[in-house]
Amino acid sequence: MSGKIVSIHSFRGGTGKSNIAANLAAMAALEGKRVAVMDTDMASPGIHVIFGMGREKMKYTLNDYLRGSCDITDTCLDLTDRLKIKKGKLYLIPSSMSATDITRILREGYEVGDLKKGFTDVIKGKDLDYLIIDTHPGLDRETLLSMATAHYLFVVARIDEQDLLGTAATLSVARKLQVPEIRIIINKKPSIYEDKAIISEVETKFKAKVVTIIPLLPLLIEVGSRFVVTLRYPESEFTKNIQDILRFMH
Repeated sequence: MSGKIVSIHSFRGGTGKSNIAANLAAMAALEGKRVAVMDTDMASPGIHVIFGMGREKMKYTLNDYLRGSCDITDTCLDLTDRLKIKKGKLYLIPSSMSATDITRILREGYEVGDLKKGFTDVIKGKDLDYLIIDTHPGLDRETLLSMATAHYLFVVARIDEQDLLGTAATLSVARKLQVPEIRIIINKKPSIYEDKAIISEVETKFKAKVVTIIPLLPLLIEVGSRFVVTLRYPESEFTKNIQDILRFMH
């Protein structure tokens, strides 16, 4: 299996994790890579909204695959033409927004082995360079599995005591799982903080490198997860931040 699994994680919700995952996937596809982004946050799915699929009915979702109703490749929505990506390929593997499906998966659960098989099967079936996983916040079964199988783990945190303590717990687990490459993404940085000071403090405290620091950008607040910023605003500061992450993955 030559495709790489990239896990985007945060200990708490609201860090901007899904936005980073969606933009990273789009940018990798723009560079000619074959990419799928998978929403494993089955309790509160949402990455499809960023891709403009908020109101659309999806034939198959990750929930259908985990119930045994379809193959993992059946769940792949090809967004390449829709997002006007010329060279690469971009697929979305959404989770169901149906209240029935969400309560069912929370109540009944699923076989973690099936999810793991889904990762390897979709990489093989779609000949992917990258499978980017948008995880559920916190540490649960999906998250531990996506960490345990990841080549790259990006932990997204804000400059906030709760976030940073949670990040410490996440990094501790990731090291136990022997994730090969771990990096921290600082997001929503208030302008009162200096990048140099943040890097020094965070890297010393967590013994992990910061790959990029994303400021609290008015553009992102304005966009409000309605579209993929890096495709609409290729010259934006946020696009440069996403490029920092992508460069590390090469």
